[in-house]
Amino acid sequence: MLILASSSPRRKELLKKITKSFVIVEPKVNERDYQFDVFCYALELSRLKAYEVSSRYPNEPILACDTIVVLNNEIINKPKDDKDAKRILRLLSNKTHLVISGYTYINKEKEVNRQVVTRVTFNKLTESLINEYVSKGLANGKAGAYGIQDNYDLVKSIDGSYFNVMGLPIEDIKKHI
Repeated sequence: MLILASSSPRRKELLKKITKSFVIVEPKVNERDYQFDVFCYALELSRLKAYEVSSRYPNEPILACDTIVVLNNEIINKPKDDKDAKRILRLLSNKTHLVISGYTYINKEKEVNRQVVTRVTFNKLTESLINEYVSKGLANGKAGAYGIQDNYDLVKSIDGSYFNVMGLPIEDIKKHI
């Protein structure tokens, strides 16, 4: 049975769109212990997560994914608190950033390592919109302090996979696993 190496509820919901048969195992990888080039970061972390879970379940197929937000060649992490979430949303306002997901799929016969990039352009955000969004807790635990699925007028346009921006590029994964 497929193992999703993730603790993300969004990834769990997205994976259900392409398979019903999987279990979740949280990888024991401290992301802060690793430093990779910005454009390899998500892919390398997905590989580490997949192999860590595979070491515990060597006979099972494993899917791991990591998603980052990049603005001006810098990773925009999950916000530490509400103040940081507001700072991040102000930073992204009226700009285009990248959402990069790296995923790794391993089983006994093959290994797939891929990266999917989506360009996201934000609307010019007002302070009242930022304050309302953050006060509802919608920025919590999300890279870039936002979720495209939250039904707020944050995003002006996307070029690429909507599901990638949510955290799991299921269109690409479905083709390769």
